[in-house]
Amino acid sequence: MVGSLLRTDHRATNVGGVAVVRRCTRSACSEPAVATLTYDYGDQTAVLGPLATYAEPHSYDLCAQHSQRLSAPQGWNVLRLAPDPASVEPSHDDLVALADAVREAGRQAPEEPQNDQPRLRIVRPPE
Repeated sequence: MVGSLLRTDHRATNVGGVAVVRRCTRSACSEPAVATLTYDYGDQTAVLGPLATYAEPHSYDLCAQHSQRLSAPQGWNVLRLAPDPASVEPSHDDLVALADAVREAGRQAPEEPQNDQPRLRIVRPPE
């Protein structure tokens, strides 16, 4: 299951126009992060999932090696979440929405009325 959790593409964020690869938050580790660890203290659960979209202050990005070797305090559960393979690739709905957005952006704006044309029109309520 851990193997399916790890990604080969490393998320990068743009800072001032420069792509910055997120690194493992473990001390002295400079490997790229592939998973994000969060804790639910109320349920005594450590959750290790796919790399989060954004770095959050109360989560920890881990490299492949540290995410595989993760252990939690005694009495805690470790929940390892694998990404849904269907959500990794764009869905048909995503592609249709993108095509519609491009089509709409490509349409020309409606012409403005000429000075001699009225700017208001009467809209009758539906019967």
